[in-house]
Amino acid sequence: MGLRLIIGGARSGKSAHAQALAEAEARARGGSPVMIATAEALDAEMGERIARHRAERGPAWRTLETPLEVAEAIAGISAEECAVVDCLTLWLSNLMFAERDLEAATEALLDAAGRTAGEVILVSNEVGMSIVPENALARRFRDEAGRLNRRAAERADQVTVMFAGLPLALKG
Repeated sequence: MGLRLIIGGARSGKSAHAQALAEAEARARGGSPVMIATAEALDAEMGERIARHRAERGPAWRTLETPLEVAEAIAGISAEECAVVDCLTLWLSNLMFAERDLEAATEALLDAAGRTAGEVILVSNEVGMSIVPENALARRFRDEAGRLNRRAAERADQVTVMFAGLPLALKG
């Protein structure tokens, strides 16, 4: 399939759906699933979340913790593997706080996903369907997330939105 995007709100089932797809795809390819994790344990609660997610995935998964260099991680995926990038919106916030060039980073990620012989599943939050944030940073994040999601959807072979644990195919 190439590149997939799974998008939805918080706790909508995005990650679970992506992981199930990756496990099935990796099995079909004779390889293993790969988690490209963008979260950093900057506080105890996030550290607990990361540990819980790793334990839930189990030992069959190879995990690459890459808060910024996601394109490089994708470039290293083999033809037998299926990688889940979880998630684009955390990656975006990491890029913003590191004051990276968002346009260049997005293009590098999408180019790497288009060139890899393996399967790539991008997971992202839909953050633009609510009220307008009250501060400039939050508004910028919302706008940049919308741009990132739109560009990923344009390049993806398949786009799925998750609502209450139910996948709805938008493309492919």
